[in-house]
Amino acid sequence: MGLVEEIKSDLVGLVRDPTDEQKTIVVAIVVIAVVDRYLQWVDFPFVVRTTAAVGVGFIAMFLVSYALTGQFVPPDETDEPEPADDGG
Repeated sequence: MGLVEEIKSDLVGLVRDPTDEQKTIVVAIVVIAVVDRYLQWVDFPFVVRTTAAVGVGFIAMFLVSYALTGQFVPPDETDEPEPADDGG
């Protein structure tokens, strides 16, 4: 499968049935764009505006992730639970 086919299938999956991670990333991108446009209107320098927009997008990504999963770090599905320590 070529690169174009993989990108196409990823985009179709994003539109039809997005995962929690994809939803979080889309919200972060939208927040970055909105904050960047707002700070351009306020007339901040480019470096400050871009850095602040990415920072706010990063914070939004954590908050949306928490809202969707109920925890800040999503569980890794491949990890097995730690065995209980029986004290012995």
